[in-house]
Amino acid sequence: MTPERLRAFCLDFNDATEEFPFGPEASVFKVAGKMFALASLDAEPLRINLKCDPDDAVRLREEYPAIVPGYHMNKRHWNTVTVGELPDRMVRELVEDSYDLVVAGLPKAVRLRLDRP
Repeated sequence: MTPERLRAFCLDFNDATEEFPFGPEASVFKVAGKMFALASLDAEPLRINLKCDPDDAVRLREEYPAIVPGYHMNKRHWNTVTVGELPDRMVRELVEDSYDLVVAGLPKAVRLRLDRP
């Protein structure tokens, strides 16, 4: 997956935005003002920080060397994923899971507006 495709995929979710609170090199993808992904799209290799269920996070880290505890993040809830070392489909699923976890923590009125009960 290319940086451009990853960025487009992150922005394709309802109410997703891209912001740069840590400087122009770090893309922060948010839904309703809450971060669901963080990536340096110009970095080699391409990596993305994604929110993850704590139990799934441990399992994924054990199973895939390309998934490690979130760099500069709460290691219980975030993973850093090296994009090029995993199938594109899996990366898309991990991004979607991260988005869904963040949406699940939003107020009900916001979730309903996003069509994600």
